[in-house]
Amino acid sequence: MGIKTYKPTSPGRRHGSVLDFSELTKTKPEKSLLRPLKKTGGRNNMGRITSRRRGGGHKRRYRLIDFRRDKEGVPAKVNSIEYDPNRSANIALLFYADGEKRYILAPLGVEVGQTLLSGRKADPLPGNSMQLSDIPVGLMVHNIELHPGKGGQLCRSAGAYAQLQAREGNYAVVQLPSGELRRVHIKCRATIGRVGNTDHQNVKLGKAGRSRHMGRRPKVRGTAMNPVDHPLGGGEGRTKGGRHPCSPTAKLAKGGRTRRRKNPTDKFILRRRKKRK
Repeated sequence: MGIKTYKPTSPGRRHGSVLDFSELTKTKPEKSLLRPLKKTGGRNNMGRITSRRRGGGHKRRYRLIDFRRDKEGVPAKVNSIEYDPNRSANIALLFYADGEKRYILAPLGVEVGQTLLSGRKADPLPGNSMQLSDIPVGLMVHNIELHPGKGGQLCRSAGAYAQLQAREGNYAVVQLPSGELRRVHIKCRATIGRVGNTDHQNVKLGKAGRSRHMGRRPKVRGTAMNPVDHPLGGGEGRTKGGRHPCSPTAKLAKGGRTRRRKNPTDKFILRRRKKRK
């Protein structure tokens, strides 16, 4: 899918670009796989903002995506490649031989009319899904499970892929896009190939309005606020804040732990994406 630019009829048009959507073959989604999607505006069940700078945006409907790929041994024909407003990747509509319809993430190179398969009998071709124990070492994979049967959690965004490096006993070693080396159980399932829509990262919004269409509200610096609104606010003239970066509630922005798991999975990490000091 290529990048499309327009004549600079306005400042937004001059600096913005869009995808040409040449890979898409259908504009209207499958009705049976649509669900309503409620907006939160960044608020929790008590109505308080827990995630700032969210709100507005175009109305969306959720497409049910099959991240598990657990329909083994049943061939599926790719009926269409479609746009999904809820993710950066495109989605592919599969028509299974038994009459069922499902959406999957559209892998790079998969076209309409192609037949895909899940399970041990599947060939290691883009779009086919199987356990890590059956995938040849060195191949690119995406939509990788962390727990057998839970569904893919890793490498699901546009252009993302991981590489299967080795197998050691009951675990496979996978190199993630961040450079992290991680052990994943060989019973976990993954899809062969790379996620499509690789040009997504090259799109330039060009104007603030396109961010608002996505539901992203403006970001204001803490130093530009008043002392009543932010710990970094106030002062005569421009200041650097006078303290380490923090949130409006004075929670430090850097150096804190961001993971809160009762059962840490750090033991499966062989090489971190960042070097520890």
